[in-house]
Amino acid sequence: MELRSLRYFIAVLEAGSLSRAAGALYVAQPALTAQIKKLETELGTQLFERSHVGVTPTAAGLQLYQDARKLLSDAAAMRERLQRAPDGLEGSVTVAVPFLLASLLLGPVLARLKKAHPRIRVFVIDDLSLMVRKAMVERRADIGILVDTEYVSGLDVKPFVREAMFVCGFDANGDVAALAQPPAGKKAARGKTRTAPAQRPELAFAHAASLPLVLQSRRFSIRAQVEETAADLGLELNIAHEHDSARVIRSLYLAGAGFTFSPACAMGEAPPAGSQWLVARVVQPDLARTYFLATPSAREPEPDPVVQAVRDALVDEARDMIASGRWEAEFLLGQRRAPAKP
Repeated sequence: MELRSLRYFIAVLEAGSLSRAAGALYVAQPALTAQIKKLETELGTQLFERSHVGVTPTAAGLQLYQDARKLLSDAAAMRERLQRAPDGLEGSVTVAVPFLLASLLLGPVLARLKKAHPRIRVFVIDDLSLMVRKAMVERRADIGILVDTEYVSGLDVKPFVREAMFVCGFDANGDVAALAQPPAGKKAARGKTRTAPAQRPELAFAHAASLPLVLQSRRFSIRAQVEETAADLGLELNIAHEHDSARVIRSLYLAGAGFTFSPACAMGEAPPAGSQWLVARVVQPDLARTYFLATPSAREPEPDPVVQAVRDALVDEARDMIASGRWEAEFLLGQRRAPAKP
């Protein structure tokens, strides 16, 4: 397999058309088509679905796109390293993060890394929590943030952050607000870093479950957690709308079509509390999710310094966000816990 073939493949995928890619690359279209077919033969799988309007990547094609971009970046970095003297940490790291958390955390982390280690390149996989775990298990990511998963064979998993879940929605007549209670003002356990709940009201899960809800399907972790809690309490959820798209869910509840459950990391995207919008922490029982920081189990006595630098940036930024109140959560890393069992 040649790097040139991978460059051609990336160009075709991003252009969505063999003819457009051929024009951008200044190569003849038959030659480009031959290169793509050769690559498919070498890999033993189809990379594109062809149609009269262009090409669409298959699942294998999308996977190769992620891997090829990283490989070409590493090759360019290697060439650069060989042509000049070393100056600080340099390398590439892939981080897998649930997409809701990525919106809050990764921008500040990448900005922090750019200042401290400008030669470190970070590739991001932001996806469903199950796909984040899959990326770690398949060794496609160097660092992952798992949701409510304290043990995975072959991974070093540590408690990272715990955050509350909220119910959000348009409460036109204030009927739901009347069911909410003032915050209980719970204090964090000794040795833990946690912000106050910003004086948000609290709503019992039983009341939240009875509201007209707009939720994603059961394959999503938040819906699964809500379903499990309802089953434990012998309750049925009042589902008004069910869609897999997070954008559709957000559009529905912004339109006043119902209420939704949202983790603290997504509160920055919620409408401001007050007026006719309700944002309440879910209690009785407390609904929360715990993030775990995962890396492949150590095979070397010392961790890779580039991976360690990215991990440190993630940890430091999360700690700072929680301490400053930008993330309503509890920092867990470094606390003692009983060893997890498989």
